[in-house]
Amino acid sequence: MPAVAERWEPRDKRKFFTYLLVELVIMAGTVMLAYYFEYTDTFNVHVQGFFCYDNAYAKPYLGPEESSAIPPALLYALVAGVPTLVIMISETVLFLIQYSSKELDSQEKTMLTGDCCYLNPLVRRTFRFLGVYTFGLFTVDIFVNAGQVVTGNLSPHFLTVCKPNFTALGCQHALRYISHQEACTGNQEDILRARKTFPSKEAALSVYAALYLASYITCTVKAKGTRLAKPVLSLGLMCLAFLTGLNRVAEYRNHWSDVIAGFVIGVAIATFLVVCVVHNFKGKLLLSEDPPQDNMPNAPMMNMSRVESPLEKYIASQAVLCQSPSLSLCHNILLLSAHWSVPGI
Repeated sequence: MPAVAERWEPRDKRKFFTYLLVELVIMAGTVMLAYYFEYTDTFNVHVQGFFCYDNAYAKPYLGPEESSAIPPALLYALVAGVPTLVIMISETVLFLIQYSSKELDSQEKTMLTGDCCYLNPLVRRTFRFLGVYTFGLFTVDIFVNAGQVVTGNLSPHFLTVCKPNFTALGCQHALRYISHQEACTGNQEDILRARKTFPSKEAALSVYAALYLASYITCTVKAKGTRLAKPVLSLGLMCLAFLTGLNRVAEYRNHWSDVIAGFVIGVAIATFLVVCVVHNFKGKLLLSEDPPQDNMPNAPMMNMSRVESPLEKYIASQAVLCQSPSLSLCHNILLLSAHWSVPGI
């Protein structure tokens, strides 16, 4: 069997590396956009006003995010680390199981990537699933930050950190609407953070990671005895994401609407990537059963089925009608038709 590398063509290589370059550019652009949203003031937050003594924004402030029951550092570590470890370990175990159960000489241990390059299927699947997952994380972050910047919705503890001087603002009546930014006298960082609550980033990231990982476990793990274990594990992951959203509401850091909007964004992006990008993780499982076939120009000709001519169909139809031997005229017609249907006569 000739080596696979001999069949590579320069045009196929250029096409493959072009696709790879486009994907890298898209990923780099996504990461940069998320960075500008998260760590720079390139996009100004919309300043939303409030009514004097509005109880919806007068909840107590329980301290910075680091003092939360689910601090951002812990959440981000779990969202980034747990799916990565689970996917890497699962793909390695599945690969080793299939690798050891097949004869090395009779199976092709590589899988086609693009039109030219062959990679180990373990590396290919792992990078594919983790690459899509990472892209989804940054996409969720961009969607959430864009919503927070555009809406500028106030947190439940906004008035506590804003510390407005209601007397100077003329708030003798609770229905007075305050719209200017200079009304707040508290810490500017806390005020800015309190203006970015819709949708909830923690709710969106947690439900995205939970749904993506639950879909991976459900679609990939096919071992016997996991009929009940897979739903329990998947629902457990979704429950943890739901509890994360509840904690945001219980600590007065987000409204219910913020958490629900975050859940919707996370579920939508995870569902789109699982169904439309990785196709429910239905790629070739590790070792292909049949080696890829190439369309060679000198391949043997395939056997084609014979197509009956209209005259042969007519003779066959007449033969059904002429079942009686006494019909000599009919038999003569059939013999004459068969005689003229023979090629070369």
